[in-house]
Amino acid sequence: MTTPPGRRERKKAATRQKIADTAMRLFLERGYDAVGIRDVAAEADVAVTTLFSHFAAKEALVFEQDTQFEQSLLRAVGERAPDEPLVPALRREIQALVRHCTADAAAPTWRMIDSSPALREYEESMRLRHAESLAAAMAADPALARTPTACRAIARFVIDAYAVAREAPDPQTAVDEVFVMVEAAWQASART
Repeated sequence: MTTPPGRRERKKAATRQKIADTAMRLFLERGYDAVGIRDVAAEADVAVTTLFSHFAAKEALVFEQDTQFEQSLLRAVGERAPDEPLVPALRREIQALVRHCTADAAAPTWRMIDSSPALREYEESMRLRHAESLAAAMAADPALARTPTACRAIARFVIDAYAVAREAPDPQTAVDEVFVMVEAAWQASART
């Protein structure tokens, strides 16, 4: 049983969320490039050092759920039932991520990301980091019995399924199509 977070942790989480919400509001109102870190900190009524204690870079303010998405993928590997195959567990997580990112409310954020080279670069590096974390979790699971190379390749496929689907006319159908290929690659990797 997990212990509920204490007052200090709740305050830190509330401050982080306030900063992230303020940043997104400002970015969407004024444009990402027109808003500086000092603007966000002032509007959120926090010190710049406080902002940086929660977010490592300006780009991270846009991707504030990055850690939660990465952790959900790792839980799909490590917390699935003993008899549950890996690929369907990962597929569910990618479907949930795609639903989140293709919801109507997310459209202005993605237009902003797509129009900013800095945000597109950050998002790409984030996906690569997620793929490496996912590959490490897969390689560490002895029940999966795949080489580290196979795990890295499959993890890249899985993470890229999200990017391909997000840009597709029918995102959920795209996830299904990509995961047919992921499943085939996963099965093929058992033979190597």
